[in-house]
Amino acid sequence: MGIATINPATGETIRSFEPIGDDELERRLALAAEAFGRHRKSSFEERARKMRKAADLLERDQRELAETITLEMGKPIRAALAEISKCALACGYYAANAAAHLADDHVKTEATESYVRYLPLGPVLAIMPWNFPFWQVFRFAAPAIMAGNVGLLKHASNVPQCALAIERVIREAGFEEGVFQTLLLEASRVEAILRDPRVRAATLTGSEPAGASVASIAGREIKKVVLELGGSDPFIVMPSADLPLAAETAARARTVNAGQSCIAAKRFIVHEEVASEFETRFVAAMQALVVGDPMDEKTDLGPLSSRQIADDLERQVAETLARGARVLTGGRRREGNWFEPTVLVDVPLDSPGAREELFGPVASVFRVRSIDEAIALANSTPFGLAASVWTNDEKERSRFTDEIEAGQLFVNAMVASDPRLPFGGVGRSGFGRELGELGIREFVNAKTVWVA
Repeated sequence: MGIATINPATGETIRSFEPIGDDELERRLALAAEAFGRHRKSSFEERARKMRKAADLLERDQRELAETITLEMGKPIRAALAEISKCALACGYYAANAAAHLADDHVKTEATESYVRYLPLGPVLAIMPWNFPFWQVFRFAAPAIMAGNVGLLKHASNVPQCALAIERVIREAGFEEGVFQTLLLEASRVEAILRDPRVRAATLTGSEPAGASVASIAGREIKKVVLELGGSDPFIVMPSADLPLAAETAARARTVNAGQSCIAAKRFIVHEEVASEFETRFVAAMQALVVGDPMDEKTDLGPLSSRQIADDLERQVAETLARGARVLTGGRRREGNWFEPTVLVDVPLDSPGAREELFGPVASVFRVRSIDEAIALANSTPFGLAASVWTNDEKERSRFTDEIEAGQLFVNAMVASDPRLPFGGVGRSGFGRELGELGIREFVNAKTVWVA
């Protein structure tokens, strides 16, 4: 697949890009190494001033940047505008907190002085997906750059204009050339970049196969890597839950970004005492969603990002129905890349609707008789990214907190990332953390210093 902007709402190819050549790639790798030598010596105050300027530029150009997101991957414009604002929030957060997060940790020992100092590693390769084309990048770039690292971005091939716009914002904010570079090139060339000794670490958000490949290469090269991969997040509803709020939130949680989100709720595990009422309310909330032109601010649900994504989802739904699931609403693909908001029940546990990640607006609902069944079903997939549980029982909340196998647990709320809190998963959802204090410490050398 070439590097191109293809409007997913119409299928029209808007603009194509030629991948950079080997000579240009070498120039950029050398530039990253040179820029790191200077950037690492800059003060937190200097970096923070520029990062605040980046936040200001994101706010200034919010509409233009949001429209680029919508054009390239189909996100409804309201959500795209919110994505740009969230990027500005992350820039502001790390501008304000990076120095504190990376301050020396003093430890009392027999030494005159002993402490841990956090120092940058060098150029970090970021391999990023299309579904949140600005947010996924800025949640890496803001902490990495504030820590003194420099970034090399290999973005998804269908969002090249987003990738170039991100580099423009960071450069216009005052960071020197080479501190952050977008590399428009084919996925087949990533391995050579990762093996280059000037590249010191990597972060990937994407599929399991891509994560396994990058982790394998990085392991052989003995380089640090952070992986944020897929998810099949449970959304558990217990009898004590606020059912109207849970059902309304469930529809939003399943259809965020047209369901194309690793932390979108995908499996709805409902106690049998309240299952019928929840299903009725959930179906009504899904049917109320406005599907249409993603550039229209009234639209809730736009197209899927590509024909391949739509083809895969159509196959998964067909296989799930063939194994005995029933459709309560939706269930059909419309012309092109559009798929109806869908609720499936009686989903067999050996079907794609239970075992695989459905990357689209399709919800699988399961009934359970107890909290033990709910926890067992929630933990029955190899994924462990996030979970949302709905209960007003304190004992249930404690059990869910301790026993759900996931990197994040949200109680009576929809799962979301936040610059102030660590984000990441366990199991086949990956390892390492982004965001918060843990996120900025992923790509640093925690150097022990002992003064006799």
